[in-house]
Amino acid sequence: MTGLPEPPPADAAMLPAGTYAGQVVLITGGGTGLGLAMGLAFARLGATIAIASRSAAHRDRGCAAIGAAGGQAVGIALDVRDRAAVTAAFATAEALAGPVAVLVNNAAGNFPVRAEALSPNGWRAVTQIVLDGSFFCAQEFHARARARGAEGAVLNILATFVDGGAPGHAHSAAAKSGVRSLTETLATEWAPDGIRVNALAPGVFPHDDHSPDMRRNRPDGYAAEWARIPALRTGRLQELGWAASWLCSPFARYITGHTLVIDGGERLNHGIRRPVFAPIRDRLPDRRTTP
Repeated sequence: MTGLPEPPPADAAMLPAGTYAGQVVLITGGGTGLGLAMGLAFARLGATIAIASRSAAHRDRGCAAIGAAGGQAVGIALDVRDRAAVTAAFATAEALAGPVAVLVNNAAGNFPVRAEALSPNGWRAVTQIVLDGSFFCAQEFHARARARGAEGAVLNILATFVDGGAPGHAHSAAAKSGVRSLTETLATEWAPDGIRVNALAPGVFPHDDHSPDMRRNRPDGYAAEWARIPALRTGRLQELGWAASWLCSPFARYITGHTLVIDGGERLNHGIRRPVFAPIRDRLPDRRTTP
């Protein structure tokens, strides 16, 4: 068994050269991990990437990586939970690079914890970034694009557990599911204005920026996850980048309100009988977040 073949090299182009020439793509949480992978894909197609993040180190790292790949990037300080800060960040992006043509809502937070032990602060730490932040950024993007009579695309980054929930991650599952519904709602409301809103739900895409909390339950590393995936391998970061850049491109102008799952078939890995149930208390320690 060989599984699904490997993709082309990371620097291979999926779309015509210059597809995003002269356009600004703002990516929240774009300095590391999946956000950076998507930024590289857009940059290789000519976009200037506005990397929006609370962390100056992450902004600098992302800009350096995109510059090393021959692209252009600017760092934008942003806490997506703060509506006023969102407005300021878009204004800064426009001043430094030009109007934002594509928004990727990628900023997220997550940590494993049983629902019974999840504090209000722990709940808000995730839901405010994922759900509130996605809406605030999308709302600002739409207002600016509509004011100048421009088309645009919003891409929300979800997770495959928006279907079926995620024991041990109630905060993230609720927030991501909310963003999926938001995607469909905004797609319907904003299509008349020329604004498309879609989502990506990635499966397992190993990278070096996973938090220690998320690594803790995978002592063998993310690479071992291939055994649960019909593709017999995990995702490669460039595959996520190609999917993102296509969904936001002119070649997908008739697609809106759609969630594209990219997981090598992992969500389909079950037979007539489900696996033996394992209570979350047996899988997660009694770890309570701070109140």
